[in-house]
Amino acid sequence: MSAQQTTPPSEATSGAGFRLPPTVTEAITTPAKPGGRSSGRGTRSRAARLAGLAWVVPALVLLGVFVYLPLVQNIAFSTQEWDIYSGISEFVGLKNYEKLLQDPVFWSSLSNNLLYAALSIVFQVGGALVLAAMIESLRSIRWRKALRAIYFVPSAISLTVAGLLFYFIYEPNLGLLNNLLDALGLDALAQPWLGQESTAMVAIIAMSQWQGFGYSTLLFAVAIQRIPSELYEAASLDGIGPVRRFLHVTVPLVREMTGLMVIVTVSGAFQVFNEVMVMTSGGPNNSTQVLATWLYRSGFVRNDFGYAAAIATVIFVVTLLIAVAQLWYTRRKKVDF
Repeated sequence: MSAQQTTPPSEATSGAGFRLPPTVTEAITTPAKPGGRSSGRGTRSRAARLAGLAWVVPALVLLGVFVYLPLVQNIAFSTQEWDIYSGISEFVGLKNYEKLLQDPVFWSSLSNNLLYAALSIVFQVGGALVLAAMIESLRSIRWRKALRAIYFVPSAISLTVAGLLFYFIYEPNLGLLNNLLDALGLDALAQPWLGQESTAMVAIIAMSQWQGFGYSTLLFAVAIQRIPSELYEAASLDGIGPVRRFLHVTVPLVREMTGLMVIVTVSGAFQVFNEVMVMTSGGPNNSTQVLATWLYRSGFVRNDFGYAAAIATVIFVVTLLIAVAQLWYTRRKKVDF
């Protein structure tokens, strides 16, 4: 009985008589390993994961150095009584936090931040959503584009410039607002808007809403554009009016954007700084102090950096809790379409 001759892999041919490439030949003639997976695939996947990790490591290093390390250092500084000019520091434990609880300006600042956040949610979330829905309901594409641009213009102005602009608008003698009220015969309403405790904080918040309203509107407009038009057409065929379409179609389907805007708005409300510093610097009589300005004054004016670090820790904890709660709620109510 003669021995069978085997064709070398490099010379294997197909049934049609032409030569197969070496890689294809090896795949045909080499028996598959148990499990159906080659060891090379696992090696390549591990190499791909390591390569991906190599791209992520620099970002993680930057986050650690510029975000997480300063955060840990700030918490450590909040337990010290620290004079930055002399370099002398003393561990005092939770003394700075006890001082917070007894500081009336801190509580006034916190209440101003809460008022700022509440009004921002009403106007920059609720009002912006209504305005975006009205713009996107227009049939004219030109009008939609024009209105988006018009409302977005104030957002392109820096907060410092906007603060200076409204500082002169609110000026009691030569300001545009009081002169307009006089021209309309409402001179009894004219008053020093930034010079009295009852109106100063509301005036600052009004300026901030004007500056950020268009940005929120544009984001909601983008979210509304993602909603399938068939849903609105079906609602129209069922005889549903524009208000009910807004409440039962638009609002539920932009829930994720609404959650994101609430997080951004509330976080921004607890980090307000430029507007207050430009317009009132926390006055009159500390009535417009917010947490960020009181932090600045405590650290760089009163040279109490341990106390300022405690205020910064409070800001971080409040914004973190709000963000986590809102993300949890948004994920539970996630809508796929």
